[in-house]
Amino acid sequence: MKLHKLLAALIFLSAACLTHSTQAITFKIASIAPEGSFWMEMMKDGAKHIKTETHGRVKFKFYSGGVMGSQATVLKKMHIGQLQGGIFTSGTLGALYPDSQIYSLPLVFKSLNEVDYVRQKMDAEITSGLDEADLTILGISEGGMTYVMSDQPVLAISDLKQHKIWSPQNNINVTLTLEALDVSAISLPIGDVLISLQTGLIDTVATSPAAAIALQWHTYIKYITDMPLIYFYSVLALDKKAFERVSREDQAIIRRVMADTVKKIDSKNREDNIAALTALQNQGIKIIKPDPQQRENWYKKGNEANALIFNKGGMSKMVINEMMAHIAAFRSRVSGI
Repeated sequence: MKLHKLLAALIFLSAACLTHSTQAITFKIASIAPEGSFWMEMMKDGAKHIKTETHGRVKFKFYSGGVMGSQATVLKKMHIGQLQGGIFTSGTLGALYPDSQIYSLPLVFKSLNEVDYVRQKMDAEITSGLDEADLTILGISEGGMTYVMSDQPVLAISDLKQHKIWSPQNNINVTLTLEALDVSAISLPIGDVLISLQTGLIDTVATSPAAAIALQWHTYIKYITDMPLIYFYSVLALDKKAFERVSREDQAIIRRVMADTVKKIDSKNREDNIAALTALQNQGIKIIKPDPQQRENWYKKGNEANALIFNKGGMSKMVINEMMAHIAAFRSRVSGI
């Protein structure tokens, strides 16, 4: 009799385990990227491949256009299990892992070639740090270089004092940079920027050419200052606990497919930024260039901002030094010195 009960228990446990392993899991992912954008179309295409390769065990459901709220709100919803992931700009994740904002130090990169060299060295480090903050990173995608875009010309830093500037919410790097520049700004979630431009609450933003068009901010700007300020990127992040509920086999499929998807987005974003800059000029937006003295002052203030970020922003000096050493090595190699 005891033997029969033991066998029954084993059969029940085996059936339960089989049911758990074959139960479909749906990752609900939020993004500010507009519906129909290349970002979202590529994400959905990747999700289809994952569903096929896992035989329906893993599915993705996307909420685009910021319908789930700000990126900070999305993180909260991930924490309570309402969402399992999101597409985040680097500044949002700084509170979880300050060094994740290392690429966004102001005025450190002078070319995208420098960015490529540094990312080859440090992307894995950022991914690992965010993993320790309980996020599984499936890919890092370039957003591009940000430029000051405004309704009136901005050549010198002092010109900023005459403008109503947008500051991204919860982005400590930008906040401290503005502090170093001695410029006040209006902090808003990214989803509120368009209507704030429309109403005149703000008249100046810093973003990439492609983002300016995708988010329709370009319809309210007349000038772009040819001074690359900050390199920004986005990540596709899943809640680590949710990800670990998937079998190891399916985890490998998700990582491979989404890494390939984000890599394609990364490449396309760069092409789009180049094309977008031309498109903005064709629409009458003027690109203005600071003179050498003004440019030098921008870089000087950038150094002051970076010192302030180190002192107040929580970013480790070791990581900052590491990135600057990579940049110096690249410039030395290019110059032949």
